[in-house]
Amino acid sequence: MPAPRTRWSELAGDRSGADYAARMAERLAALSANGEDVHGEATFCRSLATAPARVLDAGCGTGRVAGRLAELGYDCVGVDADASMLAVARQSAPTVQWEHADLAELSGADLGRMPFDLVLAAGNVIALLRAGTLETVVHNLAACLVPGGWLVAGFGLDPAHLPLGCPVTPLADYEAACEQAGLTGIRRYATWSGADFGDQAGYVVAVHCAAPREP
Repeated sequence: MPAPRTRWSELAGDRSGADYAARMAERLAALSANGEDVHGEATFCRSLATAPARVLDAGCGTGRVAGRLAELGYDCVGVDADASMLAVARQSAPTVQWEHADLAELSGADLGRMPFDLVLAAGNVIALLRAGTLETVVHNLAACLVPGGWLVAGFGLDPAHLPLGCPVTPLADYEAACEQAGLTGIRRYATWSGADFGDQAGYVVAVHCAAPREP
């Protein structure tokens, strides 16, 4: 299957491939071994949904978040467009379902038992989407949610919080796409630890909720 094209694949250069994916996993493991908290996203998700909730890690990379949530008893599926990242994820967490797919074309992916209680797009996934696919991706992710389920996305809002060369995705554009997909904005944070979001924040963790089922 041809590799899905995203901004990540266009910008990655020598930051792609098996060697880079392995180095990323090793770097995170070293940080964890030194006492650094590398599981902020997982901790945040736990505040919204309790195990054994179903979680879709959209743009899962090397599987750090879904792998951690699976350890904590969550039923997780990870999806990513980078096959080399998924290879590391499969090695580190073989019991988790990992799928190679473009988030703009999720209809062809096997996501197992649907829908999900929470869908997560961390690690600048939103900013690294293929140009012109924001609305489609948000619609696809919203369609994966149970009524009342959560969509959580974290991404940079200025060049200092984005990979070199990655254009800024305006927060207003993302929130408009969420509204079009039938999601309700609940709250914005400036960090995964829950810091208040201010006008000058360079990073956002945006929480949206799917409409509850009509009685």
